[in-house]
Amino acid sequence: MLDAHAVRAAVPMTAAVDAVRAAFLDLAAGRFVVPQRLSFGGGTTLVMSACHTPTSTTVVKTLSLVAGRTPMILGTLVWNTAAGQVVADAIEVTTLRTGAASGVATDLLAPASATRLAPLGTGAQAADQVRAVAAVRPVNRLAVFGRDPSRAHAFADRLRAEFPGIVTRVAASAADAVSDAEIVCCATSSSTPLFDVDDLPERVHVNAIGSYLPSMRELPAELLSAAACVVVDQVEAVLEEAGEVIHAVDSGVVKRSSLVELGDALGAPPVVSGRTVFKSVGLAVQDWAIARLLGAAEAAADART
Repeated sequence: MLDAHAVRAAVPMTAAVDAVRAAFLDLAAGRFVVPQRLSFGGGTTLVMSACHTPTSTTVVKTLSLVAGRTPMILGTLVWNTAAGQVVADAIEVTTLRTGAASGVATDLLAPASATRLAPLGTGAQAADQVRAVAAVRPVNRLAVFGRDPSRAHAFADRLRAEFPGIVTRVAASAADAVSDAEIVCCATSSSTPLFDVDDLPERVHVNAIGSYLPSMRELPAELLSAAACVVVDQVEAVLEEAGEVIHAVDSGVVKRSSLVELGDALGAPPVVSGRTVFKSVGLAVQDWAIARLLGAAEAAADART
């Protein structure tokens, strides 16, 4: 089994972003079979799978999510090919591929010159959100916010150590963090919006990856209704699991037809201005993209021995 260190050694973030981008394009082209994610115990156990039909390769991932546990997420990923299997730590794959999806969306929707990033949340997913955005944009300012000030300061210290060229501060509130941001990354389990739409600049791109249950909402409905473009990983998935999108559609402020899937947006890039949003609940095609890289790395290692 490939542990967290082996996963990181095999897949740098830039490669992850490229692989996830290609997977979303293949998804849009109909080259994947992706069953609906299975959820048990109120979302505490998840099972995700995908098959890439041109290569007949599959990935299956199981996750256990328990709020307050350290680590919150435990799980295993299995990559299946005709030549054999690769088994890997699912926590590292999940944070890596989730960050990579935000990197793909940011590269598509955020201003090319964007330098100011506001990461909201300090949990397991937060660092890879920063890494992914920094992989596609020249980030030089971070405004970190977390509900627990001690964790926020510890997270900021880790970011300063990893990115010494980026000026990092701890914001007093989410509104403070996003007030002059050009890119916002929400990675929390909040059940209420993290900020008001008026807290945001007029030109900003917002990634939201934290909510995965109908009861969770990181974004205000007003942002979704007024955004120039709302991109989602998959319409069917977000309408099943993403609380802010479900609420906005059910209340009539957002039309289902206005939601654009990421793969389609990559194939026909929108001309955007103002505020843009990417909402993701996570798809198994992202896991497949990282697993393919792990499989290639393992094959290369076997060839050398």
